[in-house]
Amino acid sequence: MKTDDFDFELPERLIAQTPLEKRDASKLLVLDKETGDISHHQFTDILDYLNKDDILVINDTKVIPARLYGVKEETNAVIEILMLKDIGNDNWECLVKPAKRVKIGTVIKFSEKLKAECIKLGDEGIRVLKFIYDGILFEILDELGTMPLPPYIHEKLKDQNRYQTIYAKNEGSAAAPTAGLHFTNDLLYKLKEKGVIIVPITLHVGLGTFRPVNVEDVTKHKMHSEFYMMSKETADILNHHQKRIIAVGTTTTRTLETIMNLYGTFKECSGWTDIFIYPGYQFKAIDCLITNFHLPKSTLIMLVSAFSCKEYIMKAYNEAIKNNYRFFSFGDSMFIKKD
Repeated sequence: MKTDDFDFELPERLIAQTPLEKRDASKLLVLDKETGDISHHQFTDILDYLNKDDILVINDTKVIPARLYGVKEETNAVIEILMLKDIGNDNWECLVKPAKRVKIGTVIKFSEKLKAECIKLGDEGIRVLKFIYDGILFEILDELGTMPLPPYIHEKLKDQNRYQTIYAKNEGSAAAPTAGLHFTNDLLYKLKEKGVIIVPITLHVGLGTFRPVNVEDVTKHKMHSEFYMMSKETADILNHHQKRIIAVGTTTTRTLETIMNLYGTFKECSGWTDIFIYPGYQFKAIDCLITNFHLPKSTLIMLVSAFSCKEYIMKAYNEAIKNNYRFFSFGDSMFIKKD
């Protein structure tokens, strides 16, 4: 299986640069995962596709303002960092630019309240930094940091909350679980009124979101690990489900599949996952998937191709391009369904 098998031509004008004024005004492409049938809708029509007692699983991670700019204490050279993963004791795995300027012992100053010292070197611009600060780290980040928008977004985000889901709760992500950006409080209320059961899990989105697949053979790609959590309440509801489990996004999917692979059931747990899902994978946890339109040759388009099939996904993507769907983080949505 070649990485190039998951390539497609995307006009640059279809890369969404800003969110729509209304979250749920996005388009919704509905794909039958088994027949390949396609229909076009608005996201609010998701109400028509979810049934009483279906379980909708959301990722309640919260994006932190993880992009920081500082100066190297010895030389005043400007250093940009992206905080990717909290590994404990105020140590974070970070993506650093320019990484060659940051060696073990280098101290980066961001403000009078915040510094970081490099304590470990990694590959491809990764450094482990120990943060030194006065006060509460996340409060300082709110003052100094900016939202870590993906590199294909060039417009400035006017409202930082538009890169958060409305149910974002647990701080720790370097990117938003973007399939959830389409939901509004009103839409969630209507789903609950219909009898849809909504439960949260947490996966803190990290480096995998920013890293392209650079190997020719898909199976040689190595995913970076991300932290996940499932509560007892969520596990109990999922284990007693009678209807479909619908995952909101690839991050939710990866969490549910990780837990089912490890334990053969859902259970209260937390840990690190580097699961890589590509065609040939046998899904054990989910029945349907709400997702956005993903980058060519990305691990995400490989995951959705595994859930349906590559031919149906590529056909759906071509349909979306023909119908001027907006792509990527602030783009439109797809519901891959199984009745």
